[in-house]
Amino acid sequence: MQHEKLANQDKTEFGRNWVTSSRFLFHVQLFTFTAFVLGGCYGLYSLRYKGKPKVEVPESTQYTPKYK
Repeated sequence: MQHEKLANQDKTEFGRNWVTSSRFLFHVQLFTFTAFVLGGCYGLYSLRYKGKPKVEVPESTQYTPKYK
């Protein structure tokens, strides 16, 4: 009776059952990696280049400067 109880407990315990724990850790790693990739993509998307700004250039600094 005692032996059956210990054998049954070994199958359900996280640290003792290698197959269950490795499967769980694989899914945790997969979720973490996916979360980091999606977070990085969102960060790059939110800081993306939004176009060419209209910059006011003084006339005296152009290729052919115009002086007053």
